[in-house]
Amino acid sequence: MSTAIQPLVVPRNGAMTLLRDYAELTKLRVTTLIIMTAWCGYYFGALKSGVSSFSWGLFHALLGIGLVSGGTAALNEVMEWKTDSHMRRTAQRPIPAGRFGLPHATIVGVLMMLGGALYLALALNPLTGWLALATSAVYLAAYTPLKKIHPICTFVGAFPGAMPGVLGWTAARGRLEWGALVMFAIVFFWQFPHFFSIAWLYRQDYEDGGIRMLPVVEPDGKSTARQILLYSLALIPVSLLPTPARRGPVLCGSAAGHLQAGASHPSLQTSGTSVAASHGVLPAAAVRPDDAQPASLVSNVARVGTGRSLP
Repeated sequence: MSTAIQPLVVPRNGAMTLLRDYAELTKLRVTTLIIMTAWCGYYFGALKSGVSSFSWGLFHALLGIGLVSGGTAALNEVMEWKTDSHMRRTAQRPIPAGRFGLPHATIVGVLMMLGGALYLALALNPLTGWLALATSAVYLAAYTPLKKIHPICTFVGAFPGAMPGVLGWTAARGRLEWGALVMFAIVFFWQFPHFFSIAWLYRQDYEDGGIRMLPVVEPDGKSTARQILLYSLALIPVSLLPTPARRGPVLCGSAAGHLQAGASHPSLQTSGTSVAASHGVLPAAAVRPDDAQPASLVSNVARVGTGRSLP
């Protein structure tokens, strides 16, 4: 029977298995990190307004952004289910594994995405609703198909990936301002060393799925290491942009903490630095032996700035 017409079947062990499948479909862990990043944006926006960030506005923002994120993730899995079936890490997702049919997953994704954007527009302000919808559109219509075509997908995907903090800010303030743009820039530049490192780790899996990440197209790793170093260096001045602002040290320190937490994630056991060292871009002594050991993950907020996740 075609995957496209398979009915939704609830396994014998019932509701918990179904909930796990929905969590997988909506990429719950990534969506949670997106919500946390949006919370940071809302906090700084409320701080600038001189009001408490713990309010019904925060609840509306996190609920709406979570719905849009989960719906976008579901539609991404609908679009890429064939690719997922060829990759070891994703072959057991609900659609390629046959637990969800395409029509069911599509309906869930569309309702969550559109419903979340509408909720943000009505409960908070139209700007946040439209920005959330535009973020999903770029992710689905540009980044997702480009992954099968050209490594530029990483650059394109960094735009929607850097939006959660901006959405949190506009949810609190109702307009785009310098603080929102700074948060966008920090997460935007941070994504490149993060995702190039992941792509290097899983280059064989990406190649099996036909995904044209840079380490797949140029497997010697030199271009990947160069990109990691260049964007990491660019991130240094970008991270200092908040300092002229009155509350800049708070924002800058928080961003730095998030970046440090993100770098400690086990998925980055082969860091960009170690990739660079392995190809002579950095001396091997620059990489400590314990760099490859996973540290405890305190709060990987920066990871998703992204609305993005592993395919």
